[in-house]
Amino acid sequence: MALTELEVKKAKATDKPRKLSDGGGMYLQIQPDGAKYWRMNYRIAGKQKTLAIGTYPDVTLSQARERRVDARRLLANGGDPSLIKKTAKQAINRAMHATVSSTNSFGAIAKEFHKVKVPMWTAGHAKQWLGNMEKYALPTIGGHPITDIESMDIVQIMRGMESIGIYETRDRLLQTISTVFKYAMATGRAKGNPADIRIALTERPKVEHFPCITATELPPFLRAVTAYQNLDKVSPIAIAALRLLMLTTTRTSEVRFSKWADFDLDAGCWVIPEEQTGRKGRKGKRKPHAVPLCNQAVKILRDLYPVTGQSEYVFPNRNSTGRVISENTVLKIIETIGYKGKMTGHGFRSLARSILGDMGHRWEVLEAMLSHALENQTAAAYVRTTYFEERRSVMQQWADYLGKAEAGAEVIPLRA
Repeated sequence: MALTELEVKKAKATDKPRKLSDGGGMYLQIQPDGAKYWRMNYRIAGKQKTLAIGTYPDVTLSQARERRVDARRLLANGGDPSLIKKTAKQAINRAMHATVSSTNSFGAIAKEFHKVKVPMWTAGHAKQWLGNMEKYALPTIGGHPITDIESMDIVQIMRGMESIGIYETRDRLLQTISTVFKYAMATGRAKGNPADIRIALTERPKVEHFPCITATELPPFLRAVTAYQNLDKVSPIAIAALRLLMLTTTRTSEVRFSKWADFDLDAGCWVIPEEQTGRKGRKGKRKPHAVPLCNQAVKILRDLYPVTGQSEYVFPNRNSTGRVISENTVLKIIETIGYKGKMTGHGFRSLARSILGDMGHRWEVLEAMLSHALENQTAAAYVRTTYFEERRSVMQQWADYLGKAEAGAEVIPLRA
């Protein structure tokens, strides 16, 4: 029997949900809390489904019946009222989301923050900041309203970066994302920071240092280098690069890209320009690095000059004009003499630092020798010297140590 407006209005709640039928599959469902919902049961494709028509009294009995008629008409034409309603709702949500995204999305706020900070940042930092954001974060959360983003969304971004082993970039990006949320909070567009997830991230893998032989392994290594050097058809350029690397404790890239114009052999000095390819540190914050040359290093360079002196570079590539030796040139010699996986070009820096430290040389002088920035900012603020003359003595002592070690003489490190 059909319902009346009075019946609907006076229908009372009980301790269990109950239904009052109006016919045609439509009924009023009364909840224990007194809420009243219009529902309509129907079958389509052999399945029983229920359509939510509205809530009484927002939707009156007559309005509910009109919606029932519309639903029956859709069914007669092969349509599914619930599916059509859901699709329409999704379209409305997408339209609203697009409007919100253009003004209050994470991506919009991130770019706004970037624009605010660019005048205070270096060009390199600004480019890296936005580049990492666009590559790893914005494709996932860029279009989301900033208030809809949850911690798990950010965790998933970080997990993806961990899977490809870019932990340093991951940590940098997490800090960047967190900063955007803090900016949004400060400007009244977010109430919390879901990027506070560091505790949920995987710890960085331990850094594997460059392979390096020990002081006791040094004498046979040096003799193996000399034996290799005495073979026929060995490149004097490659051997000279290895020898200079050992004697100066510089970086492989600094040796490879060195130019004859950077050397003053009479003064025994090599100045590595701040702009040289391979220099460490950010552009604009690098400084020229003056390297004192021991007598042995000067002799190696003088002997090499007739071979490569016509070139701009000290160690030019024999097969390509205007290029330098490969980054693997020195490593290839080390591997050929039987030290693959045991020693690298960079290993000489670690070895010299260790042995010279045992000799008692001051740590700040040795750090200057390696062109390391002082980690202690207080100490760095008071350092006004590069210890060049003291380093000249240290480097000559290092070269003499190598010569004695190769000759098999007993080398007793003396305290400086």
